[in-house]
Amino acid sequence: MSPSIAILAKAPIPGFAKTRLIPAVGMHAAAVLQERLTEQAVTTAVAAKLGSVTLWCSPDTRHGSFRDLAARFPITLKQQVDGDLGARMLAALGAGGLVIGTDCPAFTPAHLQTAAAALEEADVVLIPAEDGGYVLIGARAPCPGLFGGMVWGTPTVLAETRKRIAALNLKAVEIDPLWDVDTEADLARLEREFPELALL
Repeated sequence: MSPSIAILAKAPIPGFAKTRLIPAVGMHAAAVLQERLTEQAVTTAVAAKLGSVTLWCSPDTRHGSFRDLAARFPITLKQQVDGDLGARMLAALGAGGLVIGTDCPAFTPAHLQTAAAALEEADVVLIPAEDGGYVLIGARAPCPGLFGGMVWGTPTVLAETRKRIAALNLKAVEIDPLWDVDTEADLARLEREFPELALL
């Protein structure tokens, strides 16, 4: 069985999405970027041709952009659970699979296929983010110990996750790092490397 793919996405609501970029581009442009990045993530996940693809929506599944994606792609919409990022990822992981966000335009179907293949031998697979977090985590079974009590959004997330993997005696595979869109510098990189997604 190919692992399922869970995508955690915020609705592209001005003031709610991509808040770290609002000082640079404004609320409306940040929401537009969120919508484009979400569609890109869904397109990539479906193209990987693995297991089912679920878009985990925040604050709920009612936004028109989510409904549009569900009409155009073979995906399921679910509402994200309450709690911090760890609780939401653990719920999305379910009995096992791959979890990604929408902030990594560099994802290709091949990255997801490589991660899925790694789970045939490993308990956990990670694609680190260049900023010290990770852009993908996958597991063959639920791993609450990897998610609870983590300080998210910091440069130490990956290092702390590695420590927990070791403490739990889990076999892990890491794939080459990718980058995500969180800062003005990332936005400039997006404009260079993925002009079709850029705001300008």
